[in-house]
Amino acid sequence: MDTRALADQWAQIRRRVDAACRAAGRDPAEVNILPVSKTFGPDVIRAGVALGMRRFGENKVQEIRDKAGPLADCGIDWVMIGHLQTNKAKDIARLASEVQSLDRLELAEALDRRLQHEGRAIDVLVQVKTSPEPSKYGLPPEQLPGFLNALRSYDTLRVGGLMTLAILSTEPAEIRGCFRLLCELRDQAAAQDHDLPKLSMGMSSDFPIAIAEGATEVRIGTAIFGKRPYPDSYYWPEPRV
Repeated sequence: MDTRALADQWAQIRRRVDAACRAAGRDPAEVNILPVSKTFGPDVIRAGVALGMRRFGENKVQEIRDKAGPLADCGIDWVMIGHLQTNKAKDIARLASEVQSLDRLELAEALDRRLQHEGRAIDVLVQVKTSPEPSKYGLPPEQLPGFLNALRSYDTLRVGGLMTLAILSTEPAEIRGCFRLLCELRDQAAAQDHDLPKLSMGMSSDFPIAIAEGATEVRIGTAIFGKRPYPDSYYWPEPRV
């Protein structure tokens, strides 16, 4: 692991996020960076910890399982950001500190059941589908009010905000529309007495737009860790029909 290169890339992305905040008239302290360590091994993550990183986003439960043991001494908070199957709730309830991809009541029930067994509570974000792409997961926007009301029944799930994936597009206006919709949904929910201060949106390719539209956390992978050893198709499912 080239720790010097990682340190340079981490410093650079922090500067870029700060610059995007200032360009949007925002305080850089308002926006967190979630390093996304998917496909990278324990040695890379341990080097990140040495640079001050403590929370790491992962797309697959298997990767959290594989990395949690060798890195148990690092005090890492694992954040699940990928689509989560209900049969993996047991591992997440045991290992993760946050789930940003809660998108259906069946999953909430499974997580709550396992968390009660573990005697734990975790932070969760509701993933909302703001993109028309069939391969993207998330709760349909019109279902958000009812879903948030239903989540009040689960004491083990600390609902703190919303998450989304923007459309994969070369048109900034299309990307901006996804982020703007999430912010509008958050504001509408606030009118129904739902406190959702966290908006997780924006990745390496589009985080300046997300910050301009109100992101409080951006999920950054390649801009910090470099090119991944696996293609994106390893993580993105085939379109559902």
